[in-house]
Amino acid sequence: MLLRRWAVIISTVVALGVISWVVVGDNHSHTNVGGQRRPKPGAAAPPTSVPCAPVTGQLTGMPPVLDPCNIYSADAPGALTGPAKKAEALVYVPNGLSNTVSEIDPTTDKVIRTFKVGALPQHVVPSWDLSTLWVTNDEGNSLTPIDPTTGLPGPSVPVEDPYNMYFTPDGRYAIVVAEALDRLDFRDARTMALVHSLPVDCPGIDHMDFSADGTYLIASCEFAGELLKVNVATQAVVGRLSLGSNRDQPQDVKVSPDGKVFYVADQVAGGVWEVDGATFTETGFLATGAGAHGLYPSRDARDLYVSNRHAGSISVVDFSTRNVVATWQLPAEPAAHLGAPLHASPDMGGVSEDGKVLWLSGRYNSDVYAIDTTTGKLIARIPVGNGPHGVCVWPQPGRYSLGHTGILR
Repeated sequence: MLLRRWAVIISTVVALGVISWVVVGDNHSHTNVGGQRRPKPGAAAPPTSVPCAPVTGQLTGMPPVLDPCNIYSADAPGALTGPAKKAEALVYVPNGLSNTVSEIDPTTDKVIRTFKVGALPQHVVPSWDLSTLWVTNDEGNSLTPIDPTTGLPGPSVPVEDPYNMYFTPDGRYAIVVAEALDRLDFRDARTMALVHSLPVDCPGIDHMDFSADGTYLIASCEFAGELLKVNVATQAVVGRLSLGSNRDQPQDVKVSPDGKVFYVADQVAGGVWEVDGATFTETGFLATGAGAHGLYPSRDARDLYVSNRHAGSISVVDFSTRNVVATWQLPAEPAAHLGAPLHASPDMGGVSEDGKVLWLSGRYNSDVYAIDTTTGKLIARIPVGNGPHGVCVWPQPGRYSLGHTGILR
């Protein structure tokens, strides 16, 4: 699985570098060279400044939405809560091809510790209650807990195929994304005991986000070019949406601050799909760059940062206008690595607690990028292990975590 996936990644990088002009120039609905939003015919216009209706019918047990216009309102700079207040400030880097986790001190931009974990660690995931960071050892079939107050790992917990992991908004369940097994495993959020396994028949299921009211999630299926809608309470698939071509490879998913639009990065399409979660329909597409992959709201919830893994850039999408307002090109790598091209390969990560730095893994280049969110300039390029992936910046502000590398509300 490890070698197959890495071979697919490298071949995709090379292929996209050769045929990107074809994708931009064909008659597919992806075409959007200028970076402005291309709505689907008949789709609603981007939202204007109107009052937001209260969020009703929330998932039972979920903390109430504080601001219906901004579900990220609890994520402001300085708004640390609970165990996050005691956490040591570190950037955690799972090195998938080295089977290690590196820890970076963000004040010095230096690696201060590296330790062994299970095979193919993919992401470092904050628990719902913010007390534990979990390393998802995909091919090691285990989760390694990290104490965020010390940065030290504990004994691993056996779990099948944890490519990624999320938590239901009520904090009851961890959702282990078993990509290779084609299923979502609902586990007790504290003990990780299996409660319910949901087969999905959607190859490459890997990322998701939850509705503002917490009642459903939308997940991407990378190798099917599709999205799934899952009822959280019943733990059942209630919808399936094709993105229009089996070439598409949807990646990260993130909902807008007002909860109306789900953004879905697509690394083959080279941009971000817009999906109405309530009706589960595609409403538009926004071109960003080749290999669009990770999605991260700014700390003030005004912008969405899109990592374009094959273009070596980050696009900034304005949530209010739903247009690209800036593109930050990262400097080329000093030398080729593991057969990858020389361009930077920004992948997964997160925003610093104060919102001033965007941290992203350099997936093909064995490094991590620290990017100034005011200027878009590269602050530091930090060498780590091979195949760094789902970087977690910790602590982060917010009341609870929905998982991945840090989706807090």
